[in-house]
Amino acid sequence: MKLDRFTLGQVFETNTYSVTKEDVLRFAREFDPQYMHIDEEKAAAGRFNGIIASGIHTISITFKLWVETGMYGDDVIAGTEMNHIKFMKPVYPDDELRAYAEVTRIEAKKETEGILTVMLRTYNQTDTKVFESELSALIKR
Repeated sequence: MKLDRFTLGQVFETNTYSVTKEDVLRFAREFDPQYMHIDEEKAAAGRFNGIIASGIHTISITFKLWVETGMYGDDVIAGTEMNHIKFMKPVYPDDELRAYAEVTRIEAKKETEGILTVMLRTYNQTDTKVFESELSALIKR
């Protein structure tokens, strides 16, 4: 969708994503090999009572869900910023995540492109917010 078709306050809901234990372990072993993500025994004795997804994994899932809405389509040129990243609650294996993207800024830069900013908010199956961040991208007009 072209930049000029978005409106301030517009909200998009994504599909859901089921987080599996295998996903959590695979991602963490490669990108964030800390005990709370990969060592089930040590994590069970820790603060979260079990392994949790890496925050970077949660960002990746949220971004995947947003992109899969198709709102950017072929009109996206490149991501430009990610700000105000907040991890509110841990994401556990078997959580079902969904995200909302609210348009918070539309800024024309040139005749042919501009910046779209959305606030991404991710929730689990109990409607608990687990993640929030502002994301900006360069989009064709």
